[in-house]
Amino acid sequence: MPQPADARPPLGVPDADATAVNTPKSTPPHLIAWRNAVFIIFALSGLSMATWVARLPAVRDQLHLDTAAVGLVILGLSIGSIIGLVVAPQILAAFGPRRGIVFSLTIAAIGLAGVGISAALLPEPALATLFLAIFGFGNGSLDVQMNVEGAASERAIGRTLMPLMHAFFSFGTVVGAGLGAAASALDIPVSWNLGLMAVLIVVAGVIVVRYLPQTVDVEDPSTSVKTPFRMRVKESLSVWADTRLLLIGLIILGMAFAEGSANDWIALATVDGHHEDNTTGALMFGVFVVAMTVGRVAGGPVLDRFGRVPVLRISALVGAIGLLGFILAPGLPTAMIGAALWGIGASLGFPVGISAASDDPKTAAARVSAVAIIGYIAFLAGPPLLGFLGQHFGILNALFVVLVLLVLAALAAPAARERTGRFSA
Repeated sequence: MPQPADARPPLGVPDADATAVNTPKSTPPHLIAWRNAVFIIFALSGLSMATWVARLPAVRDQLHLDTAAVGLVILGLSIGSIIGLVVAPQILAAFGPRRGIVFSLTIAAIGLAGVGISAALLPEPALATLFLAIFGFGNGSLDVQMNVEGAASERAIGRTLMPLMHAFFSFGTVVGAGLGAAASALDIPVSWNLGLMAVLIVVAGVIVVRYLPQTVDVEDPSTSVKTPFRMRVKESLSVWADTRLLLIGLIILGMAFAEGSANDWIALATVDGHHEDNTTGALMFGVFVVAMTVGRVAGGPVLDRFGRVPVLRISALVGAIGLLGFILAPGLPTAMIGAALWGIGASLGFPVGISAASDDPKTAAARVSAVAIIGYIAFLAGPPLLGFLGQHFGILNALFVVLVLLVLAALAAPAARERTGRFSA
């Protein structure tokens, strides 16, 4: 990665030369460094989340929880995430991208390590829930900041990059799932697994943020005059009156539910529904995140060729077919194929929705925060809902709820249609 420069373009303000080029060879080095830094931050976020998910069956066993109780514990993660999403624009405006992202990564790492300590040394569900809420706050606030940074660098470089950025999130989940499965197979304590990953995440974050812009403009990029705090809050709330934005939020809601239900339940569904062991459950989660990664790596060129609307509709269909295959699978190979299609189908919904919401750089932070909050409703309502249904009807049957939301996402797809002239040519 190139050495960091002292000056960076303000967030949302493309370099004059960068907007005039569309080939990687002519992209200025400081924009490449900015883009690569965002890639790594996405990967660190995915690594932290997958580390937790891969060891969820072990945490469940050490806390002696049933399926419904697991859903309530995960609710702490969802509540913390929502709070983080709400305050993220203010964190970004107050601290800038460098300090703001390090702050969020550190909070997430503290929560992750705390979950491991709680499960292994102080097996109290309430304490684990508290640490999950801290973990969720860090990840939620990081989510908005890294997506705003990603959208800004995407505009500056002038090519569709958001799916690839989310692919790096998936790369992180692949690594986290693989390390989690290995730790489970080797009987490495949860506290050591989660604690070591927390340290790695903070150290890597401190190093990589040097390549981000030092300042951020979450308002009008054509002016250097900052809007007062009260006015910023008012503008953040005003975006909720945008019908198109709410429909984009519905797309993210359905796709995030499809993604989040796998993150929260695919390992346990493999163990409890398909009667496999904990290591196989972690490997099934790995199949899902590998498929998501493939979908996101291929997503940029596919979106540039066919457009957001048809890609979103086909993605919802593929995801529904895969989900049905996983639920109804008569054996492990079929379940893995279903998990792979499920992952491919869910791969592009969130990044496409975020990219559509950030088409207008003037209000990108507020709009990204708004649609992310809508999407995180899936993470808030999903765990207890699926846990309750799973307790009474079986976790595999509970996953049929996800099909309904995939249909709604497909119906709302036209709201994500590209704006003319999104990238300067």
